[in-house]
Amino acid sequence: MNITTVGVDLAKDLITVYAADSAGRMISVRDLRCKEFSAWLVQLPPGCMLGMEACSSAHHWARRMLELGLVPRLMAADFVQPFRKSRATKNDRNDAEAICTAVRQPNMRFVAVKSVEQQTRLAWHRVREGFKEERTAVINRTRGLLAEFGIVIGKSSSAFNRALAGLVRDEAQSEGLRSLLERMRLSLVMLDEQMATCDHQIAQQARASEAAKRIQSIPGVGPLTADAIISTVGDAREFKNGRQFAAWQGLTPRQYSSGGKTRLGRITRRGDAYLRTLLIQGARSTLQAAMKRMPDKRTRIQQWMIGLAARVGYHKTLVAIANKHARMIWSILAKGEEFNIDAWQQYQAGV
Repeated sequence: MNITTVGVDLAKDLITVYAADSAGRMISVRDLRCKEFSAWLVQLPPGCMLGMEACSSAHHWARRMLELGLVPRLMAADFVQPFRKSRATKNDRNDAEAICTAVRQPNMRFVAVKSVEQQTRLAWHRVREGFKEERTAVINRTRGLLAEFGIVIGKSSSAFNRALAGLVRDEAQSEGLRSLLERMRLSLVMLDEQMATCDHQIAQQARASEAAKRIQSIPGVGPLTADAIISTVGDAREFKNGRQFAAWQGLTPRQYSSGGKTRLGRITRRGDAYLRTLLIQGARSTLQAAMKRMPDKRTRIQQWMIGLAARVGYHKTLVAIANKHARMIWSILAKGEEFNIDAWQQYQAGV
């Protein structure tokens, strides 16, 4: 078998493989079930390169390929799309061929394969986000039902919980409504407990990692953000610099440049939306702290935040702070440094 490169289009049940030789010529195209695909991998020659889009099951299959002496390569789906021959005709076989073509490009950027430990740590974050969404849905659903009875509650969750507990005990309400509200209250209590368990586990994971401890010294980066970054990134040295790291998280502007004229637009919002959200939330708390501090007691970076907010506005400042935090995080992780708020003084002094 003269197969050197394989494009793999992953799915839950059916996996399409496009096998090519060293010249890129097609050898075969097959649709395989998961068990058939696992057996087919054993037949491939060692060193064969297999390209996949970085979807949910790609890291599992990549680890399996590494065990067999194969070379897995994961790519962002956006990088594969331009190599599909027909934009109007999208099917599994066309996708597998496009993946096989994309993985052969010498300038292609690849996604690092996550370990089982990384994915286990990230699972706690994913489950926590699910509980948070369910909690928000329960609150909104209950708020909408109460509005039909002329009961309007404040938007904060604390005000909602107090009002809900009072309505459950209010005998002026019908027995059926009170019974329903008690069920909703118990659902919220259960979801709060589940989120607290996830928070405790994530905090323990962050405390057990030296790298996570170092990046938590950055203002606005807490255990949740630190653990999510450590679990997602793995080795920060795979990024060339801090700007590439920030761009990977979608925190850099789009470019519409031509003819030597540089035009920048909104941020790309590519990459992991969860990490980007955490960094934006951390930037918000950092900016709020800077705004509350007395002007004569603000640090140099806080003065920069306040000045930037006055020039470009609140929300653009949040993105700029998140971008700066991302670059700081890369420097700490890639170079093994500690966060030093006075590093600019050492830089100016030439130390």
